[in-house]
Amino acid sequence: MIKHFLFFTSALLLLSCNNNQKQIFKPEKPPTVVLKAQDQILVDGRATEDAWINAKWHAIDQNWLGENYNDEDFKGQYKLTWNEQALFALVKIQDDSLYDQYKDPLKLWWDDDCVEVFIDEDNSGGEHQYNHNAFAYHVALDGNVVDIAPGEKPTLYNNHVESKRITSGNTSIWELKIHIYKANYIDGGHNSPTNLFSNKKIGFAIAYCDNDSSTERENFIGSEIIEGEDKNRGWIDASVFGTLILKE
Repeated sequence: MIKHFLFFTSALLLLSCNNNQKQIFKPEKPPTVVLKAQDQILVDGRATEDAWINAKWHAIDQNWLGENYNDEDFKGQYKLTWNEQALFALVKIQDDSLYDQYKDPLKLWWDDDCVEVFIDEDNSGGEHQYNHNAFAYHVALDGNVVDIAPGEKPTLYNNHVESKRITSGNTSIWELKIHIYKANYIDGGHNSPTNLFSNKKIGFAIAYCDNDSSTERENFIGSEIIEGEDKNRGWIDASVFGTLILKE
């Protein structure tokens, strides 16, 4: 009887430790509610649909990398909506210079101006540097979409994110249609995006690589507060993402 009690107690302690580790693995952050679009979203960079008019702006204002900057150099914000087929993002970037030094989309893509979208389909957090536990999509000025595939291979994922950018003066409007894929995605295989539904949670962050004219990007500015000295963690660890919850 005593042995059974000790075994049961040990099992409870082990379960408790595992639960605590899981909570640390993906820290709880207040989720961002994303309302479903009741109209069709045309990815044209114009954002005339009711879903965009009614959606709330969120700031891109956390300096993950680089020196301090001011609003004249960069200011960013975004909106989100969804339907069963995809997550949609509207990104407004005020940047005094757009810079695209590398014409090869697979060469040093992070050192050109680009929007970066981080997606963790099941909101589980964890390491995703060279796997598809999560995705870090770099959407370039020319619309190419790059992430690192298993085997540390830079890869185009242009069918994952459809985009349109309209720039007027120093203001760019990026409209993105983001198909959501599970962690079992296989490069070169037959993969279908997952259908979205109300109350689904998705790990998410969005950022901007800002380079005015330097060899390397000057700033990397994101949507999430990341603790510690090393804030350039999104491309490695999905635990630093925020959480979206989809609602009707």
